[in-house]
Amino acid sequence: MESVVLNTNLRLEPATVSNLQKYLAVGIKSYCQHYTHLWKNNDPTPYVSHWFAEEVVKEELHDPNSLNYIINLDGEAIGILKLLVNSGIDEISDIDALKAEKIYLLQEQSGKGIGKQLLKFTEDMAKSLQKKVVWLDAMQKGNPIQFYQKNGYSIKRESEVVLHHVKPSEKAMWILTKHI
Repeated sequence: MESVVLNTNLRLEPATVSNLQKYLAVGIKSYCQHYTHLWKNNDPTPYVSHWFAEEVVKEELHDPNSLNYIINLDGEAIGILKLLVNSGIDEISDIDALKAEKIYLLQEQSGKGIGKQLLKFTEDMAKSLQKKVVWLDAMQKGNPIQFYQKNGYSIKRESEVVLHHVKPSEKAMWILTKHI
């Protein structure tokens, strides 16, 4: 994978073993800024200690189905993007679908149009791979659902967080799809 320039200031840097610590640091920080409220005692350790464990992410970096990027703005890491190349949902086969699994931006970068550019990149990637659908999960509570709908994503069905220690009141999610 090569770096991708989205505009003069915004660049996607492929995550590698050599920049893994930067990927982990910005991924954990951005996750904690947005999602600690989901967890009992506001403690996201069950998620962070697994999904941001060095050995787990190293495995992802060697998995051709997983595309992991550091999002850089003016040379500073501001988030992460993780795409699953062959990831079906329900009746949509792996070969036809790409999943945007993680789109995490630092809180201070929200509302600047970066998310929209990341979705466009994701959709362009899906088109180049001859996918028919891009899909993702979004929490039912909060603003992200409106953002995705504004960008052409439709609610496919309900889902829920299946991880231990998530507050029951916060488990409700939507699966959203966009046909491309």
